[in-house]
Amino acid sequence: MTPQASQTASRQIAWSSVITVISAAILISAEVFGAAFAGGWALSILFDLGDTGAHVIQALLFALGVFVMISFVRNASRIEPFTRRA
Repeated sequence: MTPQASQTASRQIAWSSVITVISAAILISAEVFGAAFAGGWALSILFDLGDTGAHVIQALLFALGVFVMISFVRNASRIEPFTRRA
């Protein structure tokens, strides 16, 4: 076995960390995406943009929410590592 293969073989998934990060991501994503849709609706009414404007703003805020969630999961996996040595 090569040193690379032995390092990979000696790692195990830390399920408690994975479940913690996924649970937090679900909670935070519900808030982020709910705020994106509500914010898009509110901004379109504020600026009188109509339905199409609301959908465009919601799509932009949704894309921003995806970026936020990717950043959250990446940072959370540094704090709560998904693997550990056996």
